[in-house]
Amino acid sequence: MSTEVSNHIMYLLATKAVDFANDTFKIRLMADGFTFDKDSHAEWSDCSASELANGNGYTTGGNTLSGVSVTEDDSNDRCSVAWSNSSWTAAGGDIGPSPGAVFIDDTVTDDPVVGYVDFGGDQTAADGATGTIANIEFRLRQPSS
Repeated sequence: MSTEVSNHIMYLLATKAVDFANDTFKIRLMADGFTFDKDSHAEWSDCSASELANGNGYTTGGNTLSGVSVTEDDSNDRCSVAWSNSSWTAAGGDIGPSPGAVFIDDTVTDDPVVGYVDFGGDQTAADGATGTIANIEFRLRQPSS
């Protein structure tokens, strides 16, 4: 599982439009066939048509992320932003398949895309099972010289 950050979120950080410590963030499962593009998926409307359908324990609009931590790491020259795990329990049928999840800032106008958690292949939570996205994190790092 890997995380990729949208280019637009970097701009919003530079213009002080995003506050990771205080804004509300959501994570939304994407439907089979979705491919994240860090250049063109700037706002939720750019990829919303590919959200997993409502049903079987998944509600369109996704989950609100909680437990945010923003950490400065001088040893590795980076800043990490992480949230608590997020999960869905399948009921009445399977949830998925899903190749990954988009996470957005729900506080800022137009719901900018922060990034994408790539599952490394389609994942399905079978009826009665719980699917969990663990270790939701992205890192901002100094460019190498």
